Amino acid sequence: MPDSRPPIDAGVRIGHVHLKVADLHRALDFYVGVLGFQLTQRYGDQAAFISAGGYHHHIGLNTWESLGGSPPPRGSTGLFHTAILYPTRAALADALRRLIEAGIPLDGASDHGVSQALYLRDPDENGVELYWDRPATEWPRDEKGGIAMVTARLDLQDLLQAK
Repeated sequence: MPDSRPPIDAGVRIGHVHLKVADLHRALDFYVGVLGFQLTQRYGDQAAFISAGGYHHHIGLNTWESLGGSPPPRGSTGLFHTAILYPTRAALADALRRLIEAGIPLDGASDHGVSQALYLRDPDENGVELYWDRPATEWPRDEKGGIAMVTARLDLQDLLQAK
């Protein structure tokens, strides 16, 4: 359906995601302890805000409606995954090493042409994508100049060599 209105401002970004979790301590062990986010604020055992690089928060975690709860069943609507963008391929390799050291399994690993991505689940079974974007000048394009993303196997051993 064509829309004559101008598109959203190109400077708009997703500022943060706020996740309902069953156990705040367990969620912090994963996001802070494994992935390396920094705790910026905590509200007892009910909520915490975490970030990378000193931002007020990239991820909020809370138990307000979910303390002791279970993940939504398959076939229900909701968040598919939270995608965390790493600034370099070497930083993504560091994330992979952290996951390996913590014994956290991957659901998958893909090279999308525009990006390289690791897929996993947090302790509450929320989908998490850790990814690095290639420079836009390297993105695959179709004959009309549109982005031509793919899903190919990501070579994890090669990724681990990134510096």
